[in-house]
Amino acid sequence: MKIGLEIHVQLPTASKMFCSCPTTDAPAPNTHVCPTCLGMPGSRPVLNRKVLEYGIMLAKMLGCTVADTTWFSRKTYFYPDMSKSVQITQYDNPVGEGGVYYLDSGKPIRITRIHVEEDPGKTKRVGDLSSLIDYNRSGIPLAEIVTEPDLSTPAEARSFLGQLIEDIRYVIDLPGDGERSIRCDCNISVGKERCEVKNVTGLKNVERALTFEVVRQTKILKAGGKIERETRRFDEERGVTVSVRKKEFEADYGYIDEPDLGIFHLKEMSDRIKIKESPQKMAVRISAEYGIDKKMARQLISTSADLASLFESAAREFGTKDAVKWIAGPVSSNWKTMESLGISPEGIVPIVREHCGGKITDTECGIRLKSYMTGKEPEEIAGSSGDLDKIIAGYLDSNPSVVSDYAKNPKAANKAIGAVMKQSGGKYQSSEVVEAVKRIIESRM
Repeated sequence: MKIGLEIHVQLPTASKMFCSCPTTDAPAPNTHVCPTCLGMPGSRPVLNRKVLEYGIMLAKMLGCTVADTTWFSRKTYFYPDMSKSVQITQYDNPVGEGGVYYLDSGKPIRITRIHVEEDPGKTKRVGDLSSLIDYNRSGIPLAEIVTEPDLSTPAEARSFLGQLIEDIRYVIDLPGDGERSIRCDCNISVGKERCEVKNVTGLKNVERALTFEVVRQTKILKAGGKIERETRRFDEERGVTVSVRKKEFEADYGYIDEPDLGIFHLKEMSDRIKIKESPQKMAVRISAEYGIDKKMARQLISTSADLASLFESAAREFGTKDAVKWIAGPVSSNWKTMESLGISPEGIVPIVREHCGGKITDTECGIRLKSYMTGKEPEEIAGSSGDLDKIIAGYLDSNPSVVSDYAKNPKAANKAIGAVMKQSGGKYQSSEVVEAVKRIIESRM
């Protein structure tokens, strides 16, 4: 089985790719349109500079070689959702080529190319023989990321896409639900010939569509049939793919250079653009530098990049053990509460510094941190924490092997966590119990 993806990312520009029409949600169909994005005679496109900047940022994130020069092509597009019958895209010289992206498992996924192009409009079927076209989406800028067929299973494709979306959202500040800002064309072959499932939205649907295709193609081959090269669509309600048309070959699109746009020189712009470290690369680096497992590193980063930065600062000043104990423990558990209350993380480090300097005990440190992060009075935290600490201490006194087991495998704490949750009758939040159990176990090591 071979799977390759063509991922279309809607770029977060304020206006469309070749005109000044807004990219925000329109009040009604066909209201955010103009002669340029509708391709009316006499109109000429003018490139939105931000589109190239975002394309370069993504190319760098994916490890692609950024082109020194690039230009655009007209792709013959005889479908109603592109009113001018051509789509302005990149063909010969994309923004970037030849990258590689690593899964959490370490497996490399080769990136063939990344190019920028305009989105077509949106078709809405209103009956067996009727459709309506909304051109509000026509001309919205997209970056298309094309992978080599290096993915091996539908589950792996879903994992790759989820990880990639997280990185893209962080690097180019993609707003809202990044998953819904991305559409995916899924290419899959079980035998020699491949099929393409167009415009699948959502991680779950990508896995569902690919899984259906695995079963469908396998059944055809086992029955002695032949897989037809075709384009299919995914019916979300029924969970099946449906044939749309025979798959075109590149020559069928009749690419020609776009005469109204000319050549763009990217080297100076590329040299000037600096990108943020992606969550995937950050996790690999933090894991290697501070000796924590990659899962913990990714958990820190997925909670917040600011939390990961705080962990690094604490690890450099106090050592990895205390950074894990406090930042990856109680601070991580209460980070969302801090964000919702608008509490700055600046006050956390001085509290941990006092503990590491021997001025306050583990219990006092935990109480002061919780008080600072939740806005509750220390006395209120102390009463609750004191009772919980007694329950945990009693359990560990009766089961001392948990401490030695935890030193070999942190998952050994789960037994104590479950027992304490049961004994306390659900009085405490699970995150609070997890945090306290690990803190007390580590204080006995």
